Amino acid sequence: MTTRRTPVAGPWRGVRAVALGMALAGCGLAWAQAQQPAAAPATEDSTAAPADLRNPADPFEPFNRRMFRFNKALDDAVLKPVATTYRDVLPSMVRSGVTNFFNNLGDIWNFANNVLQLKAQNSAETFMRLNVNTVFGLGGILDVASDLGIERHSADFGQTLGYWGVPSGPYLMLPLLGPSTVRDTAALPIDWQGDPVPSIDDKTVRWSLTGLWLVDRRARLLRTTSLLEDAALDPYSFSRDAYLQRRRAEVNDGRTRQDDDQ
Repeated sequence: MTTRRTPVAGPWRGVRAVALGMALAGCGLAWAQAQQPAAAPATEDSTAAPADLRNPADPFEPFNRRMFRFNKALDDAVLKPVATTYRDVLPSMVRSGVTNFFNNLGDIWNFANNVLQLKAQNSAETFMRLNVNTVFGLGGILDVASDLGIERHSADFGQTLGYWGVPSGPYLMLPLLGPSTVRDTAALPIDWQGDPVPSIDDKTVRWSLTGLWLVDRRARLLRTTSLLEDAALDPYSFSRDAYLQRRRAEVNDGRTRQDDDQ
């Protein structure tokens, strides 16, 4: 007896084909724009500042600026319009539920890294958050733990390496992924292994959740990026310095100490 495949696969293939076409078109446009000379003077130019004026944490500044411009062009062509539509169409309650769901999934890896950093209180609170939100928050859609005063302690493997003394290395602007450092880039494969979404067998579900996470994250940053573009004379330098400062604070738990600037 032969079995018939469900008709759902056909439409999903069409949706994936359209999405892939949009992404490839956006990448092509972004790459073309990144190769053009920057219109703004000095600070926006791909050659950046003279070597003696560069930030010592950013020895690859010319390359990083090109990647920054590529990411900006791709964001303007694809991600920002999709995220804006997502924000405008879906009610805030639905968007909050999506954010809470992915935050709850992220707490699995947060717990593992807090344990690796021997942070007993953070580990206990993260474990409590994960269980409370999963059981009483409808699988994490509701953030019941925050209402109960249980803090969220984000932690990734790059932060764990930094906590144990691994230096950050030079700053890197990664294509599509954005700001990073050599240490955090090296930790990415481990972080991906700790993410439960890529381990889902069903490709349709896996890629749908990945796309939803990306759009939801970009939608939450719409206001921040607009303020950055309006306020910063050099958005690249501003985002770089803000990222490095935030990572130092995460590694050091806000304490001042010699850490990973080498």
